[in-house]
Amino acid sequence: MPLSFDELYRLYATDVLRVSYYYLGSREQAEDVTQDVFVRLIVNHPDLEPGREKAWLLKVALNRCRDLWRGAWFRKVVLGHPSFELFPAPDEIGATADRYILAEAVNRLRPEFKEVVLLFYYQGFSVAEISEMLGIAEGTVSSRLSRARTKLQEELKGDESC
Repeated sequence: MPLSFDELYRLYATDVLRVSYYYLGSREQAEDVTQDVFVRLIVNHPDLEPGREKAWLLKVALNRCRDLWRGAWFRKVVLGHPSFELFPAPDEIGATADRYILAEAVNRLRPEFKEVVLLFYYQGFSVAEISEMLGIAEGTVSSRLSRARTKLQEELKGDESC
């Protein structure tokens, strides 16, 4: 039996908001995207496969985030936002600073790299699931993850030398 709208919202609204916020760096825009995703759910009445609801919701959210990101008025990268709140961990000064630096580095990745990092590391989807969700080959997902890790390593090593 398919889940009701209320159940889907209760289960996945926070995940949609977090991914959108992390992608956009703006709480207000992330809230708008989240609202838009659930409005589309009501309006379009998609035939969601049981167990794949979260994937559909996140795919719609990422598509909407991409649309906003591409908009001329949103080309500026927003740094200094409290994205470290997305990472559950003890609140120690050093660990918090490390998470913040990592969050900033991930935020600076090109959108196609940021998407796969968010879905793989922060949402726990497999390469196959991300491939299906984004409509790209599994090899492309793996390649983007590898390139993203390399870019993050290079950037984070550069920060250590300062």
